[in-house]
Amino acid sequence: MTAARILELARQAGRLIATAESCTGGLVAAALTEIPGSSDVVDRGFVTYSNAAKREMLGVQAATLEAHGAVSEPVAREMAEGALRRSGAGLAVSITGIAGPRGSEFKPEGRVCFGLAITGQATATETVEFGAPGRDKVRAAARDHALALLEAALEPQAAP
Repeated sequence: MTAARILELARQAGRLIATAESCTGGLVAAALTEIPGSSDVVDRGFVTYSNAAKREMLGVQAATLEAHGAVSEPVAREMAEGALRRSGAGLAVSITGIAGPRGSEFKPEGRVCFGLAITGQATATETVEFGAPGRDKVRAAARDHALALLEAALEPQAAP
């Protein structure tokens, strides 16, 4: 999986991409935009580290944050859907998690929630437990997982 492959698949599909990132702080957008020519398929990236930014920039509901906390699939869903609504993109990935060094009994270090929103389809979410290998490794693993989600969403479906 490479960012270049994702960009080529997005070009072929005629899709623009948006990212909504919290714990990765823009690493997914950076991976995509470090490739020359990416501006034809990368629409924008939202770095929404605080809850206020999630609400203001992406429209994440305060009630969702209060009920589930920022590191949750419901928040990841609203982040991805907000990125679609507030961009020209047809595909958005979101990331919210605990990179470390601290977590809690209920939300341990290395827990990262992802959302994938595609225009006209139901939004998918998932949680991945990366463990506690250190902040940099959790952030890199979350970036790579988000890129894999984008690639899988863009891969042409095999004919039956």
